Amino acid sequence: MGLVGIVVVSHSRALADAAVALASEMLADRPVRVEIAAGLDDGSFGTDAAAIRDAIAAADDPAGVVVLMDLGSAVLSAELALELLDQQLAARVLLCPAPLVEGLVLAAVAAAGGASRADVAAEAVAALDGKVAQLAPSSPVAAPTGARAPSVDQAELAQPDREVGLVDRADGQPEIGVFVVSNGHGLHARPAARLVRALAGLDAVVALRNLTRGGPSVPASSLSRVATLGAVQGHRVEVSASGPAALVAVGVVLELARRAFDEPTSATSPADASDVGGVLSSPRRSPASAWWALPASPGIAIGPARLVQTAPIVVPAGPAGDAPDERDLLADAVAQVRGTVRAERDRTARQTSADDAAIFDTHLLLLDDPELLGDADHGIATGRSAARAYATAVQRTEDALADLDDPYLRARSVDVRAVGDQVLRQLVGAEEAVLPADGVLVAADLTPGQAAALDPARIEGIVLAGAGPTSHSAILARSRGIPAVVGAGPGVLQLAEGTTVALDGSTGELHLDPPADVRETLNARRRAHRVSYARALAVARQPASTLDGVRVQVGVNGATPAEIAAGVTNGADSVGLVRTEFLFLDRDRAPDVDEQVAAYRALVDAAQGMRVTLRTLDVGGDKPLRYLPQPMESNPFLGVRGLRLALAEPGLLRDQLTAVVALAHESPVSVMFPMVSTLDELVRARTVLAEAIARVGRYSPTGLQVGVMVEVPALALNARAIVPYVDFFSIGTNDLAQYTLAAERGNDAVAALADPLDPAVLRLIQMVCQAAGARRLVTVCGELAAEPVAAAVLVGLGVRELSVSPAAVPLIKEAVRATSVGAVQPTVRAALYADGASAVRRLAASFAPPSS
Repeated sequence: MGLVGIVVVSHSRALADAAVALASEMLADRPVRVEIAAGLDDGSFGTDAAAIRDAIAAADDPAGVVVLMDLGSAVLSAELALELLDQQLAARVLLCPAPLVEGLVLAAVAAAGGASRADVAAEAVAALDGKVAQLAPSSPVAAPTGARAPSVDQAELAQPDREVGLVDRADGQPEIGVFVVSNGHGLHARPAARLVRALAGLDAVVALRNLTRGGPSVPASSLSRVATLGAVQGHRVEVSASGPAALVAVGVVLELARRAFDEPTSATSPADASDVGGVLSSPRRSPASAWWALPASPGIAIGPARLVQTAPIVVPAGPAGDAPDERDLLADAVAQVRGTVRAERDRTARQTSADDAAIFDTHLLLLDDPELLGDADHGIATGRSAARAYATAVQRTEDALADLDDPYLRARSVDVRAVGDQVLRQLVGAEEAVLPADGVLVAADLTPGQAAALDPARIEGIVLAGAGPTSHSAILARSRGIPAVVGAGPGVLQLAEGTTVALDGSTGELHLDPPADVRETLNARRRAHRVSYARALAVARQPASTLDGVRVQVGVNGATPAEIAAGVTNGADSVGLVRTEFLFLDRDRAPDVDEQVAAYRALVDAAQGMRVTLRTLDVGGDKPLRYLPQPMESNPFLGVRGLRLALAEPGLLRDQLTAVVALAHESPVSVMFPMVSTLDELVRARTVLAEAIARVGRYSPTGLQVGVMVEVPALALNARAIVPYVDFFSIGTNDLAQYTLAAERGNDAVAALADPLDPAVLRLIQMVCQAAGARRLVTVCGELAAEPVAAAVLVGLGVRELSVSPAAVPLIKEAVRATSVGAVQPTVRAALYADGASAVRRLAASFAPPSS
């Protein structure tokens, strides 16, 4: 069944249009069919029964139609219109005696939430309750006559001896939370409507009570009753819920309150927010929409804001030199930048990891891009200077990418601009952006080179107006251990230099000029985190088992012997993921078998006897190979990448598997295939593996285990068919989230969507765990595994190995030890059917170690 339609009957067309516009403000993205029959054809005041009849027919839906009217003669015209309708349609129409403007607002919200025709009319009739409560709270209000009898639920809620919403669960206790209203105008119609819509469809009875003002609880499903709370800015409001989705419902309300019920920032000014704790919240429409941040790199930072000052690039308008000279200038500038980028890549590989260093490979490829350089050369040939020709070519390429429909390719325009700016600065002699030496760095975004150059001993934290949690800048901030939040919105760029900024990179919490108590709370949290980490490190070499005795392996992700050695030092139980791309990128030919064996043996030696899992080459998409040119694809992430590319180049895959097999005769080694979509792909890969075993010329290594990366939803859905062909499943939550939610993880515009704790992603993980059962190991090697707040949920779903960065191993082991598989099951069930990742994170936080 659809949504109840609404017809507005008024003597004045202008009044009706304005009332409908006001109601529409409360509906956001949930449109309700509202038809207008107002005024006469000549523009004068009046009502027309025939026009009302036509409006009812246009608004008709199997759910019915509610008609709202302004003055007495409008009622007569509406009644006549009913007589003009056929009986079947007339039977679905309810004439409602509610006040027109207030009634329409509440009726529209109720209809958008899927309420029945009778409930929509009842909400409209109660529209004046909030106004009456505000102006004359002690006066009894007579119920309007002419409304339908209350439904069973409403009659139950109306009983004077019962507090609304506090219906006992099986254990006799409701779920309860408290929030402080931060909205400048209080819990008025717009935020209240947002609240009602968010709760629609949840299997829970939810009530609100104003603790500051006092008074009874009111049902959160009723916009008219929420208005009677009289909750203004600073009031404390209790939310209670019962029913199967009670915990989820409370989490939804608290998350909405944290975001100021998604009101624009003008409704919740920074000054207003500081009065209620200094947290700046705003709409979650996009990562860069306003005051709202995404967690990017864990840790707490407090310090003065240091804004990145970028010197403008001015391309001279003077005459160009001879074409050969201009070409030499461009070639020299490109060579200079290439050397800089390679140095940044090498430094990153030494200081953090080879996988982080691979971020620079895209920039190296763009520097040698034949189309871009060819376009610039053509400009030089037509008489332009090297700087002017290259700037034009960069702008043309950037614009072409930005205009494409595909989000991945649009996001690549950022890389083109970053590389272009570096070359242009060389050509015109412009200075690089000045990076602050200390404090909390505030910027629109950072290039990979800028992020890699930050000194974690000096930079307290990072706040980026744009970017996303999986952007290059965020990845490098994590690898360098600098707390960071991203997607904070352009408003942070207006901060005065030196303003105190406090952030928690684990939660996305962002405070600007916070009061002393907030600073002390965060400082205490930071001290507790350091103590907790030291305690976790002291016992990191001990096995990690849950409170009810379930053993969970905690492995380390690495691509260099140094990373794996750090994992061993920090107590890793295995090497859960080696990204072998480090050996294939930034070179002119593929490594041969002997070179691969030597490189993998160095990793195995560093593991000191632990099992090492080698992922076969995962390139294509955002990691192309210079010596393996691929045709242009409209979306490389949905094209030939991962195992698809390896199967298309069987010689490349056969050499790599030969090296793996040779090593597996010496040490405990596992191999897994990335980007597997179908069983046929896996069977073909295993055929190549069999050929590699025959090529080595010995028996099949007894310790060699074979697995697949679960990154494509199709593989998770078909996991039962895959089980006979693998020894383990390894879930790559980064790609699984982006493919499930159709949100490219490197695209700032949709980064907020690609949260691996989204219920849809969790249900796919559950399906894999159920298919694997006790016969096959399920591990998570994506970045979600390194979030202590997620450990309980993943272990509760059936994951039995978490593979993380070296530094994260001790804390994840502690998170496992704090978990009970049995006790977390209600939370897991609630998370699987929550309304979004934010609600899941709030649920998961209740099981995270206190100082994580």
